[in-house]
Amino acid sequence: MERVTAEKLTLGGKTFTAMRMQLEGPALLVIVSEAHPDTILACGYVDVTRAEKWNHAMAIVSGVDSFKDMLEAEVKALSPKAEQKGATVGMRGSEFLEKLG
Repeated sequence: MERVTAEKLTLGGKTFTAMRMQLEGPALLVIVSEAHPDTILACGYVDVTRAEKWNHAMAIVSGVDSFKDMLEAEVKALSPKAEQKGATVGMRGSEFLEKLG
């Protein structure tokens, strides 16, 4: 099994790169907008406060093990830039990507 994989996703006519890194235990999952590479949907393994330093629009979803899970999961945390762009805690991962991606 490959430890790192990437694939293209299309959502609402927009293209994203979805990356998975299999670690011991949970996987690290990240989906990045092709048009706006500062727009990121990540799993709970990632600390959203780091996005503030780089001025990224990031949303965090937790309890996920696949890209499908990420799209269906409720956003638990946002970076300030994501909030400024209209993202809200409680929206689904797919809604975040469609709105900001």
